[in-house]
Formats: sequence, C-alpha cells, structure tokens
Amino acid sequence: MRAYLALGSNLGDRWQFLREAVGALEEEVVGVSHVYETDPVGGPAGQGAYLNCVVGLETAKTPHELLGVCRRLESAANRVRQERDGPRTLDVDVLLVGDLKVHDADLIIPHPRMWERWFVLAPLSDLAPELVTQERPPRLRYSVRDIGPLFPTRPFLAAASAQS
Repeated sequence: MRAYLALGSNLGDRWQFLREAVGALEEEVVGVSHVYETDPVGGPAGQGAYLNCVVGLETAKTPHELLGVCRRLESAANRVRQERDGPRTLDVDVLLVGDLKVHDADLIIPHPRMWERWFVLAPLSDLAPELVTQERPPRLRYSVRDIGPLFPTRPFLAAASAQS
C-alpha cells in the first residue's frame, strides 16, 4: 500500500536529520521529494527556518505501525517535545496510507491539516501531483523555497512513486 510521510527539521544539522530518517526507511522508500525550506508557521518567535520533504513508501504496515515508525525516527533524532509548534530536530507525520481513513485520539488520516500547509503540499506534489489539485488549494500560501534533492547523488525518485 502506498503511504506518505512528511518530515521536517529546524534544529541542528537539519539535512542530516532528514537523511538519517529517510535512510532508516530505505527498504520501503519509493520516492523522496525535493527539500523545501520555509519560515516557521506558528509556534514561538525566533525559530529557525524548517527543511521539509515528503517520502513515499510502499508498505504493508498499518497506520498505527507507521505512527510507531515516526515516533522511533523522532526519538533517534533526540526530539524533545516542549511546546506546540516549537523547534525540533525532527518531526515526522503520517499524511496518507492508501485510501484508509483513521480518526483515533492519537492518529488522524488523512492528516487533518495537510491541505492547509504549503510546506507539506509542495513536496507532496513532487511525488503525487494528482493529489495536490487546484480544487484543493492550500488555505495558507507562504514562502516555500525548493532547495534541491535530499540525496544529490541519487536519482530523483518522483516518477517511481505514482499511486499504486
């Protein structure tokens, strides 16, 4: 089943945190978007800019198993949860898992705010442009800068990640 995870970082070696997280998923990865840099949206003043990307997976994991993977990746990056929308070494969110819908206390799929976040939709459109249509424009458009591939020495995998 095709799933999409959003990754973001605005503390420490942002590139390295993203690379290590994607590397830990490698056996299931079918696509990695370009990396986009954005100013923080919400949260405390004075945060640094975020690097964001989306990873496409081909997986047999359930949505809750993917949530567990996300939490393990964040822990490996020494993520500390102090305040909502605060700075972080790594944030990993489950966006979509096939056509499944989940509405539990700890997990909502599709991600409830993804359609409002251009820093999610821009990289998602690299991998699944059919999902990011003009009928669903983001509520907030703000500066999102494409700064290139996460792994410059590997081919860009967008073509390989069309919906299954």
